Amino acid sequence: MAATLTQERFTGPEWVFERKLDGIRLIAFKKGAEVKLFSRNQLPQHYPAVSEAIAHLKVENVIFDGEAAWDPTSRVAYHIFDILWLNDRSVMSLPLDERRALLKDFAFRAPLAHVPEVTDGQPWERACREGWEGVIAKRRTSIYEHRRSLHWLKMKCEASQELVVGGFTDPQGSRVGFGALLVGYFDGDDFVFAGKIGTGFDTKLLLDLRSRLDKLEIPKTPFTKAKGLPRLRAHWAKPEIVVQVSFIEWTTHGKLRHPRLIAVRYDKSPREVVRETW
Repeated sequence: MAATLTQERFTGPEWVFERKLDGIRLIAFKKGAEVKLFSRNQLPQHYPAVSEAIAHLKVENVIFDGEAAWDPTSRVAYHIFDILWLNDRSVMSLPLDERRALLKDFAFRAPLAHVPEVTDGQPWERACREGWEGVIAKRRTSIYEHRRSLHWLKMKCEASQELVVGGFTDPQGSRVGFGALLVGYFDGDDFVFAGKIGTGFDTKLLLDLRSRLDKLEIPKTPFTKAKGLPRLRAHWAKPEIVVQVSFIEWTTHGKLRHPRLIAVRYDKSPREVVRETW
């Protein structure tokens, strides 16, 4: 079961949060004394310490899902967060809470480990504060599926950057105002295109920004460095509106990966906006 990346941030009693580990997804099969390990792509994996520890578990047949990760001394640990099969039956159709309860019955010892619940009020903030890759939100009632699911959502730690709006695209379908903001930053005398922002807006903000942008509209693009700039259904604006944006990372092509709007900044001069270093 694979998690779907989300830019939303939320909590609720119907969700359980776990640390997103930075390792290799590992499915473990134990049948009698035989243990086999596979990657998510069904490629055989070889971790003798993990296999030996699973072989010694007091269970005849079991299938685990988890993540193999390494500590600073390069020792591998298998962090187990789900169970698919137990003895003579599949447990994939059980709700997540019941599968987690089954896992608690196992007394794992190194290099095996349980993946604990993250109970902070804003678990994604703890993740970023402690240098984790992010957190996974899992719906407590979810069954186990062999596909990417909206019942498991990954929230990655984000960077933040001020950017200047240089244009926008037309809305599509039932959306109002605009489709996405076209944003950039200043590099000396150049206004560099950094990508499109299409999430983080409510209806009021979409309409308010469109009203402001209509008053700033110009006939030609203000971007002087603009690789990947959209041409269809694009409108241009004087670069005067500053926004705060969160995103996962800069791509190798200098674009924002998975950006979302945080706020409109009224206290910042557009010419002060440059690409920040991390």
